[in-house]
Amino acid sequence: MPEAPALSSSLSSSVVALRGGPLAHAQRNPGMPFDASWLDSLRVNQSAVERRTATLVTRRSVKKEAQAAWLLKAVTCIDLTTLNGDDTEGRVRRLCAKARRPVRADLLDALGIAPQGITTGAVCVYHRFVAAAVDALQGSGIPVAAVSTGFPAGLIPHPLKLKEIEASVADGAREIDIVVTREYVLTGNWQALYDEVRDFREACGPAHLKTILATGDIRTLSNVVRASMVCMMAGADFIKTSTGKEGVNATLDVSLVMVRMIREYQQRTGVPIGFKPAGGVSSAKSVLSYQILMKEELGRAWLEPDLFRIGASSLLADIERQLEHYVSGRYSAFNRHPVA
Repeated sequence: MPEAPALSSSLSSSVVALRGGPLAHAQRNPGMPFDASWLDSLRVNQSAVERRTATLVTRRSVKKEAQAAWLLKAVTCIDLTTLNGDDTEGRVRRLCAKARRPVRADLLDALGIAPQGITTGAVCVYHRFVAAAVDALQGSGIPVAAVSTGFPAGLIPHPLKLKEIEASVADGAREIDIVVTREYVLTGNWQALYDEVRDFREACGPAHLKTILATGDIRTLSNVVRASMVCMMAGADFIKTSTGKEGVNATLDVSLVMVRMIREYQQRTGVPIGFKPAGGVSSAKSVLSYQILMKEELGRAWLEPDLFRIGASSLLADIERQLEHYVSGRYSAFNRHPVA
């Protein structure tokens, strides 16, 4: 295989230094009392949002060694996910093996990156497979994230939602991805949404809480703005766009609105909140757009896995293809880069 140009020292160093043991999460979000007046002050200009996202990528160009470094960084922020009805323990264990070694060793060697320096940010599974994933990832420092609260619809009884969270934490999940009750958002019942997420936060105990807004279901950017803020008030450590099961999942428009709410919340409380787009982020080109969004709107800290995650499965294969192209000058077939 032809030798690839060395990565620039600053970007290479930032990639190599990502992990040295268990994931170090950002500070927990303690939440705050519900404040309806804060919600009343929030506004969103849809035309301005669309103009901003339309020019986001056209004003930036990430090429060659810089692109390779950004894509390696993206790998470390992936919540490698399998959420299918035909999941098996064997599939989950293969996924965990890929999370430990997400990029082929020969490609990392050509890039001058130590294989142990690159793992995915987490593995995301249903509760049924949490214990198997924890066992398969033992010693890696990679956390297991469990989808919970009746994912993806979130319409099971509230006490069962809390028991599901507690069961996943007991099995070793360090992150819980919950779905909110869309009805509360669609009817403007913000107090009920706050109370629900506050209960979820308590049930999580030491595990980090990621709240899924299901932005394709709650319809308007105004709803996205308010739901984002309510979830952060209630103690969410991350806000997440989608389950991946809606008709419309992550978009740059929705993501821009959500990350600006994160900025607003941090300015008022001093607490940094993480962001996770999920569903539809399946190509290297698309993930670069989200990385640029995070860097420009929130800053360098939001390119790291403690504050930025991407819910994805097929994305990893496309990133590996792009890295192989950088190393060899040739594109390989997609099926040569299986996820698990």
